[in-house]
Amino acid sequence: MEKILKILSDVRPDIDFESETLLVEGGLLDSFDIVSIISELNDAYEINIRVHDLKPENFNSLSAIQALVERKLSEK
Repeated sequence: MEKILKILSDVRPDIDFESETLLVEGGLLDSFDIVSIISELNDAYEINIRVHDLKPENFNSLSAIQALVERKLSEK
């Protein structure tokens, strides 16, 4: 989770990812942020987050993003 938190903090240092639970639905992350996060996660974990994964519930919180990464890692 620390690696994911670092990636998120690098993209948006102004957001407290450990406490926020409505990152997308609350308007804290925009589409450019999501694209940046996906790119960084894909590179860091050698995974492939696809278009069908682009749902707000996959990016609304740190735990949701971690769960998405874990699912993608298990698909490898």
